[in-house]
Amino acid sequence: MFRLFTTRAEAVGTEVHRVGTRAEALDLLTDRLKQEGVADGPGTWAVWAGCPFLDGLDRQELSARVPGLRFDVSRESAAGALVGISQLDWGIAETGSIAQDATSVDARLVSTLPTTHIALLPSDRLVPDLRAFLAVQGPSDANYLSVITGPSRTADIERVLTIGVHGPERLVVIVVDELGEAQ
Repeated sequence: MFRLFTTRAEAVGTEVHRVGTRAEALDLLTDRLKQEGVADGPGTWAVWAGCPFLDGLDRQELSARVPGLRFDVSRESAAGALVGISQLDWGIAETGSIAQDATSVDARLVSTLPTTHIALLPSDRLVPDLRAFLAVQGPSDANYLSVITGPSRTADIERVLTIGVHGPERLVVIVVDELGEAQ
């Protein structure tokens, strides 16, 4: 299922990585933030929405490791961020989509306002198709359900495809095997 998810996600412009452990995910993520040019200044910082992945991690140490990494998510901090980071609840293999209960405003802000969205996804949360997704995450189970398929794109202006008009220009998904039910 991971192979199908990756193929479909990459077909719509998503970058996909898979790691085994939280530590590997954190190393990949911090390296990626440095490569992206995350720094402590407007338009160059990163915002990370609260999520289970952060449980037990020293946020001050993370901020020291990557200057410009912030955990104080607001409309202003997300709008001024280069990168937004969140943990998604589901991956839909058939479409290469990621999905979450986005009832938390923080999750919506970091996944829609920054230029790049980095999503952490537990590998055991990959489902084959939309029907399977809706069987485990019904629309009535969340106040705000978000399904994301690739970077933001539109072709409504003279039928010219434009990336990043209504959301992030880039979507990076880090699939983590260790983020299963035991977390």
